[in-house]
Amino acid sequence: MPAHSRITTIGFDADDTLWQNESFFRLTQDRFTALLADHAEPDHLHDRLLAAERRNLGHYGFGVKGFTLSMIETAIEVTEGRVPASVIAEIMAAGREMLEHPIELLPHAQQAVEALADSHRVLLITKGDLLDQERKLAQSGLGDLFHGVEIVSHKTAAAYGRIFTRHGDGPDRALMVGNSLKSDVIPVIEAGGFGVHVPHGLTWALEHADPPEGHPRFAALPDLGHLPDLVFRLG
Repeated sequence: MPAHSRITTIGFDADDTLWQNESFFRLTQDRFTALLADHAEPDHLHDRLLAAERRNLGHYGFGVKGFTLSMIETAIEVTEGRVPASVIAEIMAAGREMLEHPIELLPHAQQAVEALADSHRVLLITKGDLLDQERKLAQSGLGDLFHGVEIVSHKTAAAYGRIFTRHGDGPDRALMVGNSLKSDVIPVIEAGGFGVHVPHGLTWALEHADPPEGHPRFAALPDLGHLPDLVFRLG
């Protein structure tokens, strides 16, 4: 790596940046809606589930396990405690299936990581359940490319500052790429780094945020295939 490089460390988000994730949540939510069809209209059920997820983030964190527990809680609420045990069993089975779902890499993910790992420190920085994220990384085939892996509870400016200082030359010489403006882009820029947004077709409602348009350390790309060129243009 050239000593004069402006960017020396690159962080990659995992879910819906390197591999599919939200689509599996949507499919499970559709299954959940069908199970509770006799008790709540789809829009009302969705609102109640989203409220439960928001309420439970501080208790369960991000990931499939928290989502499954929120579905169970919502089922109890909308049926006023009369949800059949068979429905609870179906919800738990749906959660287990999500935890066992094969990894599907997104376009250009492997090529982008491989290209940048030759010239920069590349890190995987993700949030969620530890065991599930470790499983997905192992199945992705990308694990050996990363110089470090960080699975965190929350992606904040302080967390990014610590990570990029521990693994690199500080946040001012780091770049983070991900599909979430709220988690992958804005807090990195607040920490002094570069934030690159690569949108995914599906975004969890709790991850919505407005892009920091016009900020000199913000960029948006249509896919990961454009990332290596951007990094080398930035220096």
